[in-house]
Amino acid sequence: MRGLNTKETLDTDVWPIYQVMKLPRVLNFIGPKSSIFFDLFTEDTKNLVDQAKTFHQIFSVENKTSQEEIIKKVKAYEHRGDEITHQIFLELSSNFITPFDREDMHALATSLDDIADYIHGTSSRISLYGVKEFSKSMELISEILLKQVEEIHTAIGELKNMRNAERVRTAIVQINFLENEADDLFDEAITRLFADEIPAIEIIKIKEVLSNLETATDKCEDVANTLETILVKNS
Repeated sequence: MRGLNTKETLDTDVWPIYQVMKLPRVLNFIGPKSSIFFDLFTEDTKNLVDQAKTFHQIFSVENKTSQEEIIKKVKAYEHRGDEITHQIFLELSSNFITPFDREDMHALATSLDDIADYIHGTSSRISLYGVKEFSKSMELISEILLKQVEEIHTAIGELKNMRNAERVRTAIVQINFLENEADDLFDEAITRLFADEIPAIEIIKIKEVLSNLETATDKCEDVANTLETILVKNS
């Protein structure tokens, strides 16, 4: 019986298997269309930052006309976010090569879209309900939301080459910390709301605005969780 030739074994058995195991990783680096996803996510998060900044301005204007102009701009940013999300889904359905798992990319795009929806929903309720006075808690939660989306934008920018995964982790921790702060502010605001002697209809209006705003911060935490999943799978 002829002895086993190590070179033959490596050439015919081990080497092809090794190459197949490396193939997905190699494809991720050489795929020409892979970078389009990073471009779209970066554009999406930049749009989200602009939307949150615009919404936050609503607490500093002094007349109804200026308030309505801000609300229109917030809506426009939400529409742009919808367009970007749609484009991400189209790319996911048409491209074989993706930088991360498809389900994670879908979850990330969906969560970002949810944030934009809730920011828009909050501004819409302010307009529909004719809310004239804002509590300090609303303004502070809005400020927290802006900080969260800025951290998200930074984290997305660091995902492309994965060389600064620690900065992404820092953003994740900060987003979660800020969400806890928003929860505390929301609870305090609701407690004061029901303690004050104001008409029931006004309580309903203010609570709706606060709830939508706080939910937007929760959606930021959803993004952070997806980012954490991506880091774990690609570490």
